[in-house]
Amino acid sequence: MDLLSRLLLPAIRDNEPPRESRERMRRDALSLSREGFEDLVALANTNHVIVRGLEEFQRLAVDAKDDMHADWAATALARERARIANALPYLASVCNAFEEARYKVSVIKSLDHLPDLGSDLDLFTDAGADDVIMLMKTRFGAQIAPRSWGDRLAGKWNFLLPGLPEAVEVHVGMLGQTGEQASIAASLLGRTRVVTAGVFEFRVPSASDRLILSVLQRMYRHFYFRLCDVVDSAELADSGAINYAELRSEAETANIWEGVATYLAIISDYVRRYRGSGIDLPRMVLTAVRFGGDAIYFARGFLRIPILPQSASLYGSQLAGILRRRELMNGARLFLLPCLATAALIGEKITGSDKGIW
Repeated sequence: MDLLSRLLLPAIRDNEPPRESRERMRRDALSLSREGFEDLVALANTNHVIVRGLEEFQRLAVDAKDDMHADWAATALARERARIANALPYLASVCNAFEEARYKVSVIKSLDHLPDLGSDLDLFTDAGADDVIMLMKTRFGAQIAPRSWGDRLAGKWNFLLPGLPEAVEVHVGMLGQTGEQASIAASLLGRTRVVTAGVFEFRVPSASDRLILSVLQRMYRHFYFRLCDVVDSAELADSGAINYAELRSEAETANIWEGVATYLAIISDYVRRYRGSGIDLPRMVLTAVRFGGDAIYFARGFLRIPILPQSASLYGSQLAGILRRRELMNGARLFLLPCLATAALIGEKITGSDKGIW
């Protein structure tokens, strides 16, 4: 993860790392064996930075006239770009089918990583579950993948389409790890914007909603960061696209403002480590931070957040906020999360997988 971070994070602002640091990065990158390079590609793939990471790697190799490493990078890049070129027309066709049926739809998470693409294709829609299933089966010959307990609580379905290796994951009118985020689900489609990917245009969430969805996934569900979360969120902040007052208002309504602030602080601390400067966070964010980047650690391919006491305290704050607002149904849903997480942990220890639970 360190080499990928050194390749990517200074490039967010087109910064050149110090000469000594760049020389060390070039030495580490271009001394990789074929096996070491494939390990780097696998790590970049799981962290959704394979295109961006290998573009930087290839640039180093070309500058150093290292044809072998440049060719390795070119081959891996061509393979990943072919995957993305295959996936985007399918994604566009599915979105068009929803819109033709007069359902609102937005691509969530998957296009945050451009020019990279997520490992599945995530959509959020206001269509009913039966309507979604009928549309996906009749228009695309899709099969429904087995649903986990978590999928059922969160109101999402995974569809397998002929010719498309990636699953299409459709969130049907619900958001949050247990479907408890009713306020965000009710307003997200009214704040979408249009982005271009290849020759296609897609509706995606606003900058604030995009961050909130990342926070829900990282701070309240999986408890780890991918490197793409760091790069994507830092780029979003550096671009000036975030309206922090709007972000706080939406996050407070969802009872996750402290989680949002902490997420941004972790991003800033991690970026500072590799480019010398963090992201410019206003005081309203800094005063709500629970912990920073010193709490995270690298393990099993990701940057991980300790569950105790850090993540547990954020969960408790979220649950308390929901109950204070007398959102009893949402509170009941969220109350199931520790049970689900415990079952997933036990299942993973026994079978080596949390499949069917989480």
